[in-house]
This record gives sequence, C-alpha cells and structure tokens, in this order.
Amino acid sequence: MEMKVRPRHKFLLLCMAFCGAILASSPDARALGIGDSHELGFLWPGIQKKAGNQDKAVYVNHLIGMALGAIDVARGEVYSRSSHGFESLPAAAQVRSGGGRTINLGHGSLYTYLLATYKGYGTEVWYVGNLRGVILIPLVAAGHHLSGWTLFGAGGVGVPDGGLTVTLLGVALGVLALARRFLIR
Repeated sequence: MEMKVRPRHKFLLLCMAFCGAILASSPDARALGIGDSHELGFLWPGIQKKAGNQDKAVYVNHLIGMALGAIDVARGEVYSRSSHGFESLPAAAQVRSGGGRTINLGHGSLYTYLLATYKGYGTEVWYVGNLRGVILIPLVAAGHHLSGWTLFGAGGVGVPDGGLTVTLLGVALGVLALARRFLIR
C-alpha cells in the first residue's frame, strides 16, 4: 500500500510546485529612475510630509493638466512636467501609501501614478498605468533619501486584471479536483 501512496504525494507536490511557480512569476518587474520614460513630472521643493493624501492627488492632477515640457508655480510648489506623452491620463485619486523602494503594482490596471518624495530634494511622479508586478524606485535621488511613496488609481477605484484571476482560479480548482481524485482511490 505504501507504494501507491508515494506516487500520489509526488504528484500533489508537483502540482503545488507548478501552481507556486505560476503565482511567483513576475516577468514585468522593472526599475524606475529619475527622468526615465515613465516620468510624469517633478515637484520642487516637494511634499516633505506637509501634505495630506488629498493634497497629493491635487498635485498629481495639476501635473496631468500641464502641457508637455511646461513649468508652472502653484500651491507653493514648482511643477515641472516631463516631455513624455502618454495615451491616457485619467484623474488621480489616492489609493495606498508606503515606504521602501520595492512596490508591488499587482497584475495591472489597478494603479496609474506613483508619487515618491525624497527628503530635501523634491517629489518625483511616474506614470505606472502600463506597468505591473514588482517595481523598484530609486532609494537615493541627488544624494537625498526616499522618505515615502503614494500610489494613485484612476478615480480611486482600481479594477484588477480579470483574465489572470480567472486563470488562477481555474488552475486551483483543477488541482483540487485532481487531488481529490487521487486521494479518494
């Protein structure tokens, strides 16, 4: 009887390893940089913990409304809009804040903008609407350390990628059905 039990366990372990590999894979991971092609703009002197989340959304929305390559002064900040054009720039609403340089954007379409503040330097804003997975942002900018970041979604409500969710659900149900079949024998 033990001979039949071992192959079943090996099969289940193989199925679990396969599912884990699917969940852990993140081929779209990348690093963002100051002034790279995802830069929406820059604020100087930057937020520096003086602004609430609603004010941060106002700053991002001001950048969205500016012409490419323009510089503007408003609300005590100098806004510098990058020359990078993006297909669609919906209004920003604050979703999540945090610290550290590693950020998980999920599987797409949940977050649109990323605002990162560097103490004593300013605030960088990136468009991340076309990115997914884990991203890295600079820990140091011009010798100044990252003090925090805020992710924004379009209208405050993000919708996760439904295709991946359905695929993972199907794989999980299939593995459960196979496990049940082999364990009942």
